[in-house]
Amino acid sequence: MAAFADRWPKLVALLLGAVSATGFAPLNFWPLTLLAFAGWMALVAQSPRGRHAFGTGWAFGVGHFALGLNWIATAFTYQAAMPAWLGWVAVVLLSLYLAVYPALAAWAAWLLRPKADSHFAAPSYLLAFAGLWALTEWFRSWIFTGFAWNPLGVVAVPHVAAPARWIGTYGMSAIVCLLAAVLILAWFRRRVAASALSASLLVLWGAAFLTQAGAATDAVVRSKGMKRIPITVVQPNVGQQDKWEGSKADANFAKLARLTAPKDDRPRLILWPEAAIPDYLETGYPSYYYDRAPAAARGRLTNLMNPGDLMLLGALKLEFDKAGDAVGARNAVMTVHADGTLGPRYDKAHLVPYGEYLPMRPILSAIGLSRLAPGDIDFWPGPGPHTLDLGAFGKAGLQICYEIIFSGQVVDRAHRPDFIFNPSNDAWFGAWGPPQHLAQARLRAIEEGLPVVRATPTGISAVIDADGRILASIPMHRPGRIDTTLPPPHAPTLFARFGNILPVGFALLLLAAAIAFRRRGR
Repeated sequence: MAAFADRWPKLVALLLGAVSATGFAPLNFWPLTLLAFAGWMALVAQSPRGRHAFGTGWAFGVGHFALGLNWIATAFTYQAAMPAWLGWVAVVLLSLYLAVYPALAAWAAWLLRPKADSHFAAPSYLLAFAGLWALTEWFRSWIFTGFAWNPLGVVAVPHVAAPARWIGTYGMSAIVCLLAAVLILAWFRRRVAASALSASLLVLWGAAFLTQAGAATDAVVRSKGMKRIPITVVQPNVGQQDKWEGSKADANFAKLARLTAPKDDRPRLILWPEAAIPDYLETGYPSYYYDRAPAAARGRLTNLMNPGDLMLLGALKLEFDKAGDAVGARNAVMTVHADGTLGPRYDKAHLVPYGEYLPMRPILSAIGLSRLAPGDIDFWPGPGPHTLDLGAFGKAGLQICYEIIFSGQVVDRAHRPDFIFNPSNDAWFGAWGPPQHLAQARLRAIEEGLPVVRATPTGISAVIDADGRILASIPMHRPGRIDTTLPPPHAPTLFARFGNILPVGFALLLLAAAIAFRRRGR
């Protein structure tokens, strides 16, 4: 095996990258992730030159992302007039780009390995690798608008993810790399280093776990004197192939209506998925845009509500130019009161390239690639995270679908909400996308110390407490509803107060420690 790795290091790295992705949902084979990372770190350290280290890192990244993001191929099958094979082309092309980040981490770690001891069990090399992985993962979250899907730290959810309260997702990714480093140190019998690193990680986890437990106890005590807010989460099981089929619009609404009908007369917060209805609820559009008058569309909703109910649902809003032509759209969450009036609205800010808008539309349209994004107009972004005051139902932070994956960017810190509502449409995410999406939402709950509620058309809808635990859920491809009360929030976590400055600082601390070890020749 060692001889094969010496001869074909990039092929071995590609295979290790694919194995490492099995730690993500739905497989959750996280021990394989640790073993794959340990093997890859060993390959990189043995590279004869920096460009070889970069190539080995790039090959690993291609395997890692191609398997983990396979659901994107399914998503492309729902694009109008697009051949199915193009989805796999998209997966490969995206993986080729995303692999640059592991390649940079590998190259920089190779440069920082000790000159006198090029062995890959050198503590300085392993610490540098963990810090650099975290930094490059953070870079990936915002460069070119960012694509933060499947950060390595999500494999720790929920059992050992408590340190995310302090060091966030990218800090957790560094810890996963350090756990792989423990395997390397133990294998090569560097007992002192392995014991010291293991003890440090255990102390960090133990302290975070005890702090989390204390926060949970405080939240329960505080909630005893607070009003518990009843919620109804609806999952209609409307597939992507039916969602925008005009002839099925009434049948789709009937599914939502049947599952929403009140069971008693208690006021409740009703939570529907992203883009739940095709109707425009706001007035003021040219009449030919309406299939149903706004008053009638809102009336269909209020017929399902108790007098004191409030509904949050995904809907579309159009933007017009002075001539009255639609020039843009908003992916929005509307607030509908039981009397039919509209409350505050949230517009999705972090849009999906090629899904909700077409970058460089004039150029791509001119060469016949406008079909890469559905529709003739683009969605426009909203201003970013903000909190909706729902009166008796508390304060809601909104994150629509894809937005929930961006660590440190999901809450208006100046106006902290009581919970995060994450309406989504995972119906076109295949078998792997929805459980991965759910796992990342759970990590947001731990980071921010806030409950997260997800409503999706086909699953997985869930109520997640502020510790990332799933209190109630509806499986994929099943209709259902969840009737429960909102879990209490924790006091703001350290991460909730300071955001990604903490994981970046943690990564830099690891790099500083690596440089110190290297200079001492240890």
